[in-house]
Amino acid sequence: MNSRTGRLHKQELIGLLRELGVRPSRRLGQNFLLDPNMLDALVRSAAPKPGDNVLEIGPGPGLLTKCLLAAGARVTAVEVDHRFAAWLRAEFADVPGISLVEADACKLDYDELFTGRPFRCIANLPYCIASPLLAKFALLEHPPHAVHVLVQRETAERIAAGPGSRTFGALSVRVQCAYAPRLLRRVPPQVFWPVPRVDSVFLELRLRPHPPDVRVRRAVSDVARTVFGQRRRKAFSLLKNRYGEAWVKQVFQDRGLALDARAEHLPVAAYTALAVEVLEAEQ
Repeated sequence: MNSRTGRLHKQELIGLLRELGVRPSRRLGQNFLLDPNMLDALVRSAAPKPGDNVLEIGPGPGLLTKCLLAAGARVTAVEVDHRFAAWLRAEFADVPGISLVEADACKLDYDELFTGRPFRCIANLPYCIASPLLAKFALLEHPPHAVHVLVQRETAERIAAGPGSRTFGALSVRVQCAYAPRLLRRVPPQVFWPVPRVDSVFLELRLRPHPPDVRVRRAVSDVARTVFGQRRRKAFSLLKNRYGEAWVKQVFQDRGLALDARAEHLPVAAYTALAVEVLEAEQ
């Protein structure tokens, strides 16, 4: 690896993987971004600033990690593959500003990891964990204030979908309750190695200025799970089975919601309102 630029050519990467005994794993979503121009473009879009606490998921050979450190960010890198973790630990042993966590990113307690400190996430996310991880972020007591991640195009479109779209679902509601999503750019498969079978998107999530508190966001997730569990049925019918017909009917009428609306036709604000009513009724 060129230590000055942090760039790694394909043959160098293959040699490193052979040395580590690593075969890129589809199960772990190990598709490495090698194109230096694309990497530079993504870092410019995310615009990390000196002193930012940045969470990087799946650093692999550390290409993005070096760019983040060069920008002056303090990086917490989470790597589940013990072979990469050992190599990164040695590679960055004398480098200030980086903390390596060897763990499953979906099982970490980020509120505890960052102890309430503001942080952001910039990462080339493994496809297999993108949806659960981003939903997890949205339900944290102290969620990252910004997320810039490479994800599968289908996942990005689901997250950013609006009511009435066939891709609007529980994931859309959970994430949009806390974040405003934006698809920044489409990324072709050819800039990765191994080459994935799908296109990627660089996705931006900006925390809303006044997101609902964590209890409301978690209740929103619960309501969304209930109505999207059988999305062909009317939302009212599914909710009345859980919370009682008279109460749900009154809530729908008070909020101006149609009794024949299905899950995909209710806006995120309606899910938030329903969640607030559920929490108030439980007090």
